[in-house]
Amino acid sequence: MADDKRSNGLIHEKSPYLLQHAHNPVKWFPWGEEAFKRARKEEKPVFLSIGYSTCHWCHVMAHESFEDEEMAELLNERFISIKVDREERPDLDSIYMKVCQMMTGHGGWPLSVFLTPDKVPFYAGTYFPIESKYGMPGFKEVVTQLYRKFKEDPEHIAEVTESVINAFEKIKQKKAAERLSIDITHKAYKQLGRIFDVEDGGFGSAPKFPSAHNLMFLMRYYHFTDKTPARQMVEKTLKSMADGGLFDHIGFGFTRYSTDEKWLVPHFEKMLYDQAALLLAYTEGYQLTKNTDYKRISEQVISFVLREMKNGDGAFLSAIDADSEGIEGKYYTWSEEEIFDVLGDDLGERFSEVYHITPAGNFEGKNIPNLIRTNWKKIAAKYQMTAQELQEEMDCARLKLFEERKKRVYPHVDDKVLTAWNAFMIAGLARSGKVFNEKRYVEQAQEAMNFIEKHLFVDGRLMVRYRDGQVQNKGFIDDYAFLLWAYVELYSSTYDLAYLQKGKEIVQDLFSLFWDEEEGGFYFSGNDSETLIAREKEVNDGAIPSGNSVAILMLHKMANLTGEREWLDRVEEMYYSFKEEIEHYASGSTYFLQSLLLSEYPTKEVVIIGNKRDENREKLLSQLNQSFLPGVFVLVGESEEEIGKVAPFAKEYYQMEGKTTVYVCENFACKRPTTDIDEAIKTIRS
Repeated sequence: MADDKRSNGLIHEKSPYLLQHAHNPVKWFPWGEEAFKRARKEEKPVFLSIGYSTCHWCHVMAHESFEDEEMAELLNERFISIKVDREERPDLDSIYMKVCQMMTGHGGWPLSVFLTPDKVPFYAGTYFPIESKYGMPGFKEVVTQLYRKFKEDPEHIAEVTESVINAFEKIKQKKAAERLSIDITHKAYKQLGRIFDVEDGGFGSAPKFPSAHNLMFLMRYYHFTDKTPARQMVEKTLKSMADGGLFDHIGFGFTRYSTDEKWLVPHFEKMLYDQAALLLAYTEGYQLTKNTDYKRISEQVISFVLREMKNGDGAFLSAIDADSEGIEGKYYTWSEEEIFDVLGDDLGERFSEVYHITPAGNFEGKNIPNLIRTNWKKIAAKYQMTAQELQEEMDCARLKLFEERKKRVYPHVDDKVLTAWNAFMIAGLARSGKVFNEKRYVEQAQEAMNFIEKHLFVDGRLMVRYRDGQVQNKGFIDDYAFLLWAYVELYSSTYDLAYLQKGKEIVQDLFSLFWDEEEGGFYFSGNDSETLIAREKEVNDGAIPSGNSVAILMLHKMANLTGEREWLDRVEEMYYSFKEEIEHYASGSTYFLQSLLLSEYPTKEVVIIGNKRDENREKLLSQLNQSFLPGVFVLVGESEEEIGKVAPFAKEYYQMEGKTTVYVCENFACKRPTTDIDEAIKTIRS
C-alpha cells in the first residue's frame, strides 16, 4: 500500500498510531524539521494532533474529521498538519498538554494544538466534533476562525505565544531554601485518607484510576509508622479492583480505569504499564498480608501478559484497544443467552449468580462479569457445595468462556516495544519471581532485558521505541529511570552482581544526560535531545510514577546497595529541588515520597557472604524474599572479592568458618557478623 495515491507523509513511519492515519486525505507530516520548514516557507500555521493507537476518542475524531474529504481539504489548504504518537514522543505530549491545561483548564486525547511555524502554540483543545454539538465548537469552525486570526491579527497571535513562553518560565522548578520535611508524608497520607472511598475502595470519584503507586506508598507508610488505616485502604482497594469489571475475569489482566465509582464498568483498553504497576502492588500486598487472593491475581496478570502482550522475541507489546469491530468492549462483554449457550443451564445459572449476569445486562445491554459483593459461601450453600468446590467449578466455566471468546474478532494491538514500559514490566516480573519463588517469571524478565540490551541501545545511547527492526528517539528520563528499576529488581531476584554493575552504569548516564547542575533534579529530555519551547522536569505521578520519582528511589536503593554515598547527596539535593511542587500537592508525588520515608526511618544493609549451594544461604534468602521489608537492602556474594568490586564498602566482609555469614549494618556501620541464620533473620526484622 506504500504506493497508494492517497498515502501521506506518515506512510513510511513505524508507529501503529501514525500508520492508522497514513491513508487519510489529510496531508499529514511526522514531527520534524521538514514540516516546520514548509510552514515557514508557505507562511501557514501548524495543526498538531497528538494521540495513541488505542485511544477511543482519537478514533472518533479521525473518522469524523480526518477521513472527511471536505475537512481534509480545509486543513491541507490552510495548515501544515503534523501527527504525533504520544507514546513515542512523551516530551512533546507533556509540553503541549500543559499548554492545553493552561488554556482550557483540562486535557486529554486526542490533543489538538495550533502552532506558529516556530513551534509555539496559540490555541489548544482536545476532541472536537466536526460540526458544533455537545456544546462544543465544531472542528471546521475552529480551523476556519484560527486561520483567519493567524492571517489577520498577527499581533494577537504574538501576544498569546509570548504569554505561553512566559508561563513556562514562571513554572520552572527552583531549589528551595529548606529541605522537604518528613511531615509531607503525613500530609500525603491524610490527603489520601480524605478522598478514600470507604465503600468501594480507591481514591476520589468516577472515573477511578488504579494509581498503584499510591498503594505502594501506603504499604510503606504503614510499615514505617504502623498506621493501620493505611493498610486498610490498601486492602480494600486491592480487593475492590480485583472483584470489579476493571479486572478481566475471563482472560485476566487489568483495564485502564473504571468509569464508575464501583470499579464495575471499565474503559476496556489494556495497557502494559497498568499490568506492571498492579502486578507490583498485588505482589507487595501479598508480601505484607500473606493474602493468597493477591498472589492469585498477580499470577493471573502474569499469565495474561505472557500470553497476549509478549512478542516472539521476548519483549512486551504496548497496548490492546478497547474497541473491536468499532464497538467499545465488544470483545469482553456477554449476553445472558451467550453464557447459557456455552455453559448449559445448570452451570450457566451458577456462573450468572456468581458473576452477576442478567438478561438486562450492566453495560449497554450486555454483561461485564464481576465479583462485586459476591458471597461465595452463601451461593455455595444454596447449591449444596463448598466455597472451594464452587470456585473450582467457576474456573472450569471461565475456561470454556475463554475458549469461546477467542473466536471473536480480537481488538487492535499496538505492538511497538517501549523501553520504559518494558522495563516496568521486567521489574514487576522479577519481583513476583522473587516473592513467589517462581524462577520462570525471573527468566521471562531476563529475556525481555536481553531484548532491550540487544536492540534498544545505539552507540551506548538508550532509545525509546523498537518496531519492525527500527529504533527511534533518544531515551528520556523515564526510559533510564525505569531501566535502572528493572536492573535493581533483577539483581534482587537473582543476586547476580552483574545487574548491579549495569545499574551503576545507568546511574552515570542519568547524571550525564539529565541532571540539572544548578537547581538539581532530572530534566525530562537529555542534553543531546531536540530543543523544544521548554525543557521540563516532572515530579508528579500520572498513570505511572514520574521519572524523577523513580530515579530518586532507585538512587537511594543503589546507594544503599553499593555504598556510593555521593548518590545520597544527590538524593538530598532533590529534596530541596522539588520541595515547593510536592508541598503544593503532596499526594500527587507518592512514589517520590517513598524515598523520603527511607531517609527518615531506620534502614538496614544486609551483606551475605556464602556459597549459593549452601542451604542456610537459600533458607535466609527465601525468608527475606517473602517478607515485606522496604527498608532492608540485601547484598549477596560468594566472596568478599566478588562483592567488593561492586560495593567497595563490603570488600572486607569475609566468610566465617566456611559458613554463610551475615553482616547486618545500619548507615554502613555493621553489627557483629553471625553464621546463625535464625539470629540473622531476627536482627534484620527487628
